[in-house]
Amino acid sequence: MIRRVNPLILVAEDDENQAELVRRYLEQDHHRVVVVHDGREALDVARTRHPALVVLDLMLPGLGGLDVCRALRAESDVLVMMLTARSTEDDLLLGLGLGADDYLTKPFSPRELVARVRTLLRRQRGEKPEPVLRAGPIEVDPVRHEVRVRGERVEFTPGEFGLLEILVSEVDRLFSREQLLRRMHGFDRYLTNRTIDTHVKNLRRKIEVDPREPVHLLTVYGIGYKLTAGRAGAP
Repeated sequence: MIRRVNPLILVAEDDENQAELVRRYLEQDHHRVVVVHDGREALDVARTRHPALVVLDLMLPGLGGLDVCRALRAESDVLVMMLTARSTEDDLLLGLGLGADDYLTKPFSPRELVARVRTLLRRQRGEKPEPVLRAGPIEVDPVRHEVRVRGERVEFTPGEFGLLEILVSEVDRLFSREQLLRRMHGFDRYLTNRTIDTHVKNLRRKIEVDPREPVHLLTVYGIGYKLTAGRAGAP
C-alpha cells in the first residue's frame, strides 16, 4: 500500500502568536508545518524544503511579502495563500496579479484558513472540493465560510461558525461541553462552558424558527448538545 506523505506547509508570519495559532490548526489537520518570521528566511526555506503551500503574510520584515511572492512565482509553482491586515485592496490585487492563489484578511478564523488550504491542495491534486455540510434547512460551506438557513445567508461570528461547523459535521452526534471546548480550542483563549452555552443561545436565534422551542440544536440535559435535521415536516 502506498502511503501519502502529508504535505509540508511553510508559514511566514512575523506575529509569533498568530504564527503559532496557524501552525497548531494546520498540524491538527495533519499537515507538516515549518514557521519563519521574516521574508528572507521564507525564501531560503522555500528553496531548500520545497513546501506544497506557503501561508504568506504581506507585512514581513527583511523582505516584504509581495517581494517574496514575486520571487516564489518566478522560481516555482508552489501554492501561495496571502495574509494581510491592510484595509486597501491595492496590495491584494497586486499579490493576486503576481500569482498568489488565495488570500485572507486579518482578523480571520483559523478554521477558515485550514479549509482554504485544504481546498487549494485538493485542487492541485485534482480532487473534488469539500462538500457543503447539511442538517435539514441548515447549510454550512466550510470553504466559503458561509451559512444558509432556509435558503437565506446568515452571518455568524467566528466562534459561532466554529461551533456550528463541529455540530453539523456529525449530525445527531451528542457532544459534551468538554468535547466542544477541545474541538474549539484556538477560537477564544478564554473559552469556557459558559461561552459554549452563549454560542448555543446565539445559534438558536439564527437557525431556529422559534429559539424557545428548538427542533435542530438540542440540549441533552446534564451532557451537552447535538444538531439534528429536525422532525419530519419541521422548517
